[in-house]
Amino acid sequence: MARKFLIAGNWKMNKTPAEGVALAREIAAEAGVQNDVEVLVCPPFTALAAVGGSLGSSQVKLGAQNLHPEPNGAFTGEISASMLRELHCSHVILGHSERREYFSESDAFVNRKVQTSLEHKLKPILCVGETLAQREAGQTSAVVTTQMQGGLAGVKLESGDQLVIAYEPVWAIGTGKTATPEMAQEVHALIRRLLVTQFGEAAGARVKILYGGSMKPGNAAELFAQPDIDGGLIGGASLVGRDFLKIIQAAQERAKA
Repeated sequence: MARKFLIAGNWKMNKTPAEGVALAREIAAEAGVQNDVEVLVCPPFTALAAVGGSLGSSQVKLGAQNLHPEPNGAFTGEISASMLRELHCSHVILGHSERREYFSESDAFVNRKVQTSLEHKLKPILCVGETLAQREAGQTSAVVTTQMQGGLAGVKLESGDQLVIAYEPVWAIGTGKTATPEMAQEVHALIRRLLVTQFGEAAGARVKILYGGSMKPGNAAELFAQPDIDGGLIGGASLVGRDFLKIIQAAQERAKA
């Protein structure tokens, strides 16, 4: 089943509003006029409004890096789903390995966020992946399965287009190391099987699965050639307009192949 590639930029804790606007305009000028590949930028909260305004009528979508599952209340420093919706966000990254490691987010807490995002018509990008120690211990499948089942517990989908999964081998994030295309495809295929088991063939085959471990212009094309890799959740390379655009171009070329 054909799935449109999604190239998502996770800017993490980088870019002021002014810097974000400049980068977003550079991306939108070239990638915002095409429809072969879905393009998403996820600035920090402080830049969401400015970046969103700068995208105008372009095809580039706006996403957030996190949300809190409660609708409002005494949660200092947190952001709700309705706040993101008012800024016209379409997606939200949830369960990123950095949130799990630095802020001790559990699968159960991530699951609450996934449920909340779906209730507010935000597409969750649920991140799963193993550490180097877990991979070397042969635990990759068990870890990814546990995170998938925990993060998606009780989730019901009307369509596979409501959900995105990002496989991010933790050992490849920010290290310059990258899983080989074959290693990445093996885990993506596992994720696809888990999706089909939970949501059925039709919905499970529609969910996009992104690769999120140090994708860059030099390795994007060979990763996109794998049958279950539907795009990328890009970190460092998304902060450099030319690099991000080259990854988008690689996806466009694969989509037209």
